[in-house]
Amino acid sequence: MKLAPRTLQALVVSSLLLPFAVWAADAAAGAPAPAAPLTAPEVENGYLKLGFDQLASYPFTPPAFDPTADPKAKPPTGEEQIPAMVKSWNGKKAVITGYMVPVKMDKGLVTEFLLMRNTMACCFGTVPNMNEWVIVKMKKGVQPMMDVPVAFYGELKVGAMFENGYMTGLYELEGEKMGEVQG
Repeated sequence: MKLAPRTLQALVVSSLLLPFAVWAADAAAGAPAPAAPLTAPEVENGYLKLGFDQLASYPFTPPAFDPTADPKAKPPTGEEQIPAMVKSWNGKKAVITGYMVPVKMDKGLVTEFLLMRNTMACCFGTVPNMNEWVIVKMKKGVQPMMDVPVAFYGELKVGAMFENGYMTGLYELEGEKMGEVQG
């Protein structure tokens, strides 16, 4: 049996894309990613040196909740999904490197932003897992630094965070200073 060139091309392309399509369907269905082994972070000048390989080392599925159904109901936190070692970082000084996505600005300086694992959410519209970003609040604003990895130092808060009844994140860094731009 001889196939037309376009039919052969379609078969080759579909066979290459099938594994990705299955993975994407599993991810969309909430299939947990395999957990990487979690190791204690290094300490650098009194700061835990944390990377997204550690922060996102476990699967996290935000619990379903509709704050409009019962405004007085307490939202579920899902904190039972956070490993004990990750919870132990709460209240500790940490340095985390990632990509800035500004949320609030004051006089040209960024005062609140999401520190992201990568730029996929911006460029390709993929929704990151909730443990793949850190909400950073800087008392003194910093210059916007887009599309380059930057280190930020401060006190880390670990646990479910809410705004208007909706879970907004698992990590918050009370930023003290911006470190070096990684290049």
